[in-house]
Amino acid sequence: MRSSTRWTVAVMVVLVALGVALWAELGDDGDAGTGPKDPGTARDRRDVDTPEALAGPRARADLAPCPTPGVGEGPEALRGITLECAGDGAMVDVAQALAGRTVVLNLWAYWCAPCAAELPAMAEYQRRAGPQVTVLTVHQDENETAALLRLAELGVRLPTLQDGRRLIAAALRVPNVMPATVVLRADGTVADVLPRSFDNADDIAAAVDPSIGVPG
Repeated sequence: MRSSTRWTVAVMVVLVALGVALWAELGDDGDAGTGPKDPGTARDRRDVDTPEALAGPRARADLAPCPTPGVGEGPEALRGITLECAGDGAMVDVAQALAGRTVVLNLWAYWCAPCAAELPAMAEYQRRAGPQVTVLTVHQDENETAALLRLAELGVRLPTLQDGRRLIAAALRVPNVMPATVVLRADGTVADVLPRSFDNADDIAAAVDPSIGVPG
């Protein structure tokens, strides 16, 4: 075998070995991925996201509290789903928390660039809409620390549920895209599913308000 050929083969072996090592590292590290995990292996949060580890990021994010139980049983599709409120770690019965409320659910993940661009618009929409609408964000990745730090960076203090297994999206049959927005009427029925991003609060209002009876 010529020396140049042997050198080429050696380089290829090293590259393959490095690729395998990198693949293994990404598979073990909950932070390394930049996209969705296999739903069959997903968890609500990483093991390292303990209450102690989350205390600092929670203080920085300073999120609004998640909704308390409303009137009625809430959306039927969401009954039986209990998730953590990212702001304080309290467990939330999702259906009960949404019962009797007109709700805009915004599904996102910390690594999603369009989500980060849209979240401030969601916060502005909530400010304009006032108490007649509840905007609740749903973080769909196991890395809760990264979610809190992203919200702190953006200055978005909307209440947030930690849903690494994407239970809400599955229950409401939301397309597998992010961001996505689900509009729920006060009676718990789905008014609209919007698998798209929004540039500003005006665009959100134009898409959401007609479906919940808010005049333009």
